[in-house]
Amino acid sequence: MKSLPTAEHPLHVNKSKANRFWDRMKQQKYLYFMSVPFVIWVFVFSYVPLWGWVMAFQNYKPAKGFFEQKWVGFDNFIMLFGDERFYLVLRNTLGMSIMGLIVSFTVPVIFALMLNEIRGQFFKRSIQTISYLPHFVSWVVVAGLVTKMLSTDGGGVNDLLMWLNIIDEPIQFMAKGSWFWGVVTMSDMWKETGWNSIIFLAAMAGIDPEQYEAATVDGAGRFRKMWNITLPGIRTTFMVLFILSIGHLISIGFEKQFLLGNPLVVDYSEVLDLYALKYGIQMSRFSYGTAIGIFNSVVSIILVFSANAIYKRITKESVI
Repeated sequence: MKSLPTAEHPLHVNKSKANRFWDRMKQQKYLYFMSVPFVIWVFVFSYVPLWGWVMAFQNYKPAKGFFEQKWVGFDNFIMLFGDERFYLVLRNTLGMSIMGLIVSFTVPVIFALMLNEIRGQFFKRSIQTISYLPHFVSWVVVAGLVTKMLSTDGGGVNDLLMWLNIIDEPIQFMAKGSWFWGVVTMSDMWKETGWNSIIFLAAMAGIDPEQYEAATVDGAGRFRKMWNITLPGIRTTFMVLFILSIGHLISIGFEKQFLLGNPLVVDYSEVLDLYALKYGIQMSRFSYGTAIGIFNSVVSIILVFSANAIYKRITKESVI
């Protein structure tokens, strides 16, 4: 005789899971409806364009149809990895990315810790507002300010250094390739520190005040509270942002480098996105430019999952 499905039967378990899923959808139907436009937006702008990746395996010509294109396999990737310029550009990208990653996390966290310790609300909000404002300034304006401040003709930095008798003559900061990474990193720090500190301040606001009260009773000072309560309290937030930022190590954009760079420092200012623009789009080598884009995406995915795996192995927690 054929046995009926029991509570442990796989068919029964699957039906139970399906019922729970549909029950949850009915209960949260309005949330699902609200998310539909965003799901559509992500699908249209993030997944549909992936069809264009096939260009990397073709000798793409805009005038020809899809089935008329010449398929070249991995020739564009072989050409990419055989170009010495590519490795120079990759070095610049990783160098500026790692410097920016370190600064963009350490400085905002320290800034958020100091703001969190300020007791005067008016002064605290004023500092917050002032620190946020550079984020809304275009990189075109920021690049102009930085170039003028570092100029040898009336530049504020050179005038200050000469007034302090640190240097005898103006330094051409924008003409020294070895200094370019530092200039970009410091410019980005000034522009984004206040904005990047917002999420850390929000995480600090969610820490239970009773922990600080108990620490005060035990005789802990401000620095001890920050080290033993505040920093552990924002660890999860910090790690989520850090792991996601690791995925963008080689996809740092090109605005800063394009606007602050010049022919004298091109060997230090050119990054992968500028390389794709110059040797791919501007030279109508669309397949080559697509191959560079695929390389960026694949490496970014590997970096994110690798960082998450290391974090999971160390802390037994997972972000993804």
